[in-house]
Amino acid sequence: MAGNTGAPGQSVAARTLAVLAAFDRTHRALTLTEIAERADLPVPTTHRLARELESWGALTRRPDTRYVIGRRLWDLGLLAPIQSGIREVAAPFLQDLYAATFATVHLAVREGTQVLYLDRLSGRASVPVVSRVGSRLPLHCTGVGKVLLAHAPDGIRREAMSDLRPMTPHTIVAPGVLDRQLRQIRQQGYATTTEEMTLGACSVAVPIRRGEEVVAALGVVVPSLGRNRASLVAAAQVAAQGVGRTLGGGLPPPATV
Repeated sequence: MAGNTGAPGQSVAARTLAVLAAFDRTHRALTLTEIAERADLPVPTTHRLARELESWGALTRRPDTRYVIGRRLWDLGLLAPIQSGIREVAAPFLQDLYAATFATVHLAVREGTQVLYLDRLSGRASVPVVSRVGSRLPLHCTGVGKVLLAHAPDGIRREAMSDLRPMTPHTIVAPGVLDRQLRQIRQQGYATTTEEMTLGACSVAVPIRRGEEVVAALGVVVPSLGRNRASLVAAAQVAAQGVGRTLGGGLPPPATV
C-alpha cells in the first residue's frame, strides 16, 4: 500500500525519488520539514525515508540536523556511461588543451534543452565563469551549448528557441539571428560567444564526434577573443579530434578561421 502522500497510489520508489529530487543547486541542505514540503510528502513518511536513505549513504545529516546529498550518490553518478566514457577519454585531451591555452576549458553534453558540464579545468586568467562540473546552463548563450544546439534534432532547436532568455545585454534572443548563427556553426565547425552568458567572458567551442554523431562539445573560455580566436579554435579542434578518434570517430579537417 502506498500510504498517505500528496499523490495517492504513489509507489515507495516514487516517494524515495521525490525525497532525493527535493535537493538541487539552490537547495543543497534541507531540514526534514523542507524536504517534506518540496517532495509533497507527509513529515512522518519523509522522516522514515530519510532515515533509510541516510543509513544507505544516499543522504547525510549534518550536526545542524539539515540533510545533504551523501557521498554514495556521487560514487554512483560516476558510473553513468556518459561520465565514465566521454569524461575519462577526454581527460588527457582537456589537459593538453589547458596546457596549450592556459584558459578555462570545458567538456559538456546536451541534456534536453540544457548543456550539462562534465568536466572543467580552471584557467590562469581571472575570467568570471559560472559553470561547474555537474551544472546545467542554457544552450543558446554558451559556446559549448551553441555547438550542441546546432547539431541537435529539429524539435530540440525549436523548443530551445521558444525560450531565449537574456542572461546579459549581449545574449542573442532573436530566433532568426540565432538560427542563422547555428547554420554558420554547422558550416564552419566551431562556435563563439562574446559575453552572452557572463559579462567579461568569451568562448570558442567545437564538437566532439563519434563517427558522424556529435556526442559532446569542448570549449575554451577567455577574457576576449581578439586575434587569438584562430589559435584557440585550432587548439580546441585538435583536442576534440583526439577525443573523437579515441571514441571511434573524429572531426573533419579543421576549418579555416
